Amino acid sequence: MLRTLTPPAIRPPFARYSHGIEVTAGARLVFCSGQLGIKADDTVPEDVGAQAEICFANIATILAEAGMTLANVVRINAYVTDRAHMAGYMAVRDRLFPENPPASTLVIVSGFTRPEFKVEVEVVAAA
Repeated sequence: MLRTLTPPAIRPPFARYSHGIEVTAGARLVFCSGQLGIKADDTVPEDVGAQAEICFANIATILAEAGMTLANVVRINAYVTDRAHMAGYMAVRDRLFPENPPASTLVIVSGFTRPEFKVEVEVVAAA
């Protein structure tokens, strides 16, 4: 149902992601809004890796409502507030998607709605 697309005619991905993902006709799609590194009790850890863990945990909870898991993610859009936060975010992403990595974009932004937020992650999943 899902096939990673990394054509040999173009440069391989810079990191652990796929250039594209093919989703077969008839698949159900879930689009998750951007999730920030904030827990249900409104706490926000300082560490970008800990914030990324929360982002993906929230996404996993949303996907579970649709009967899906992180294994169904076909596209990730992530935003960090500083180049220094890329490695912490990517370490979490790479650990959570060890095989057939989704298509992925990572953008450095000037900030979010509150200054303590360092990362935001949104996904598309298919089943």
